[in-house]
Amino acid sequence: MSGTHTDVPSVVPSVLAYELPRPVPADELAACPVGDVLRRVGDKWSMLLVILLGRRPYRYNELHRSIEGISQRMLTRTLRGLEADGLVHRQVHPTVPPSVEYSLTPLGRTLLEPLSALADWAVRHEAEINAARARHAARARRTAEPEVYG
Repeated sequence: MSGTHTDVPSVVPSVLAYELPRPVPADELAACPVGDVLRRVGDKWSMLLVILLGRRPYRYNELHRSIEGISQRMLTRTLRGLEADGLVHRQVHPTVPPSVEYSLTPLGRTLLEPLSALADWAVRHEAEINAARARHAARARRTAEPEVYG
């Protein structure tokens, strides 16, 4: 698909449609929007928060109680990052004490479909991935064992 023929679907997945320079320059890799998004959603908590907030808005303490093992500090940091990326909206309600509610923005909602596709892929291939990891670990153990000479 070219810039002038945007209505023609590509038969090659879009990640393979572009030629990468070799070697890939470090500054180009650091500036890549795909890597940037994957770093955000690939951290320990962001994907879970996006999924939860995709179902409905949550108040801060309700979110904290909904995720076992997340500290208040990490929840706050993750929500701030998602907010800074435009994926989460923070609404402060003028109550005493003030209450804060979090929801996905329209941009955040657009992330649900690709996250679902990634989750589906991971579930579909979990057994294959686990088998590959086991084979790799077995090879690593074999090569780490000292050879015994008789």
